[in-house]
Amino acid sequence: MSVSISEREYLNFGKCIFLENDTAAVGITVDVGPRIIYFSLKGHENVMFLDEARRFTEPVKGYEDWVNYGGHRLWCAPEVNPETYSPDNSPVEHTADGDTITFTAAPTPFGKQFSLTVSLDPDKPVVKVVHRIRNVSDAPAKYAAWAITGLTVGGVLKVPMSTKKTGYLGNRTLALWDYTDINDPRFSMTNAEIRLRQDIYKHNAFKIGINAEDGYAAYAVNGQVFVKSVPAHDLEARYPDFACNFETYTNSLFLECENIGEYREYAPGEEAVLTEKWCLLDDPSYEEPELSDIKKELDKTGFFS
Repeated sequence: MSVSISEREYLNFGKCIFLENDTAAVGITVDVGPRIIYFSLKGHENVMFLDEARRFTEPVKGYEDWVNYGGHRLWCAPEVNPETYSPDNSPVEHTADGDTITFTAAPTPFGKQFSLTVSLDPDKPVVKVVHRIRNVSDAPAKYAAWAITGLTVGGVLKVPMSTKKTGYLGNRTLALWDYTDINDPRFSMTNAEIRLRQDIYKHNAFKIGINAEDGYAAYAVNGQVFVKSVPAHDLEARYPDFACNFETYTNSLFLECENIGEYREYAPGEEAVLTEKWCLLDDPSYEEPELSDIKKELDKTGFFS
């Protein structure tokens, strides 16, 4: 098989670059963002959140509003306004190297330059995304790369909990936000996993962070299971929200899977780099899959290699 690359208008997101093989398609905006705005198995619906009505925005003092748009984006952590919400409403440059496309935004007013490098496996519904935040200022800057995937409504997220044997030391970290209700009916937790359900009728936000040790998170929706790799949790590294390398957030519009890289100082010209893989599994029964079954299917694709 091979990967075809095309440019076309997609809904009201302007020009987008689409990479397609015989099993899946992925689309990335170039008039704004960038955002990975589309990902699906052939013959299935998009699993990404699409904010066509521009319902989710954030005012940024001294700048135009930040617009979510939907889909997958790269942010800079820790979360502060205005820097995190620096508007990315302008066109981005894109360059091709074979079947790999790099999307680079203009430098922000805060001395950062963001880029996404996206490649689609020629034979499988597997995408690799490399996130880079370059310090383009003339002074050291402290930050972390933050890769956020906004997913469509009606699904269920499952993430394995750490089962590492640590003896007298703790093995699980939970980070909670001031708006997080631990009794929220969308959320449940066992010794083996956390589960978070997206509900269009629940307007309040919910967020939790954990130390994800098993290397993946899975969201079942639209007859598919979206799997996102989670980079290894580094016990020696510092993360913006305590010791959490994975966070998830939901409201009535979407659910987010969020990977967070190391929080440290970057010299001028240095980059924070965060790499992840995505995979789509067919779920024709539209039943909530068990993590053990998901892991077996991922092993067949070579996802963890």
